[in-house]
Amino acid sequence: MILPYDDTYFMKRAMQEAEVAFEKGEVPIGAVIVVQDRIIARAHNLTEQLNDVTAHAEMQAITAAANFLGGKYLRDCTLYVTLEPCQMCAGALYWSQIPKIVFATADPQRGCGVMGTKLHPKTEMVGGIMENEASALLKRFFIQRRSLN
Repeated sequence: MILPYDDTYFMKRAMQEAEVAFEKGEVPIGAVIVVQDRIIARAHNLTEQLNDVTAHAEMQAITAAANFLGGKYLRDCTLYVTLEPCQMCAGALYWSQIPKIVFATADPQRGCGVMGTKLHPKTEMVGGIMENEASALLKRFFIQRRSLN
């Protein structure tokens, strides 16, 4: 039996990934990719751990989902991510042909919307799901980081 999950359910799973990143000292961004109400990829930022500027949560999730599906296109999937994707991630999402991106909080400095990055013409973007929670976690991380320096 398939249960009718909603955007909040999946964003909570992305927030769990963001919490894992926070505990590892990574910028707390989490992502999950869903197909037919099933999570097929979970990821969080790993840029510090892997010493790789491209190891964003979205990039990790795209790779995991493509491996799961056995192909490079994510045409039937939805990405849930706790922060609006940056230009790099938006570019990768464009090429993946993902039809829907749901993000929690906007990134007014580096988000793909502010930077004018184009998504695939068939991609729908929805923001604001669990915005307060995601924003609070990011603020807590950066306050904590500044107090350590």
